[in-house]
Amino acid sequence: MPEHRQGPLTDLKDRFVRDALRNPNNRAILEGLPALALPDAWLVAGCLFQSVWNLRCGRPPEAGIRDYDLFYFDAADLSADAEQRVDERVRRHFSGLPVTIETKNQARVHTWYADYFGASYAPSLCSRDGIDRFLVDCTCVGLQPQADGPLLYAPFGLQGLYEGILRPNPHCHQPRLYAAKAADYRSRWPWIQVLDAISPQP
Repeated sequence: MPEHRQGPLTDLKDRFVRDALRNPNNRAILEGLPALALPDAWLVAGCLFQSVWNLRCGRPPEAGIRDYDLFYFDAADLSADAEQRVDERVRRHFSGLPVTIETKNQARVHTWYADYFGASYAPSLCSRDGIDRFLVDCTCVGLQPQADGPLLYAPFGLQGLYEGILRPNPHCHQPRLYAAKAADYRSRWPWIQVLDAISPQP
């Protein structure tokens, strides 16, 4: 096995995984996800970074998390009905958890995004393409269960997340949506800093 040297970046990645898994719901979902055999499945976004922010505030890691998002990628069936069937199967599988889980096929986001958000969305090639395009850069995070522990994907790194510095994602230019999302986060975690936001229009 090649030599593995610990450094600040590796330490932060290890810390993030540990912090995310301190939320018992995240741990249970990652442990149970392989049994569903969903293609390219990841636990993503709010349930992960909000666990970190909660810990910083001295709250239980699961406090106030509204839902738990799962991404998968199935280009063979882009129908809403197929996605709904998968979502229902996931909810049944995790019915013992006291949380709401929402499961989205990243292969079909481009088929509905423009109608819902009023902006174009290029087709994705994998689930990580969806993680790349969250509104706030430091919230672009995902964990995928692996035999030797969760695989972390964080295209913008983790420094901003731990420092509580929110910036618009350059890969998803939606200023008003960004401003609304950032304002919601700041109302719940007042210590975070919001950069380059504009006030959402009524």
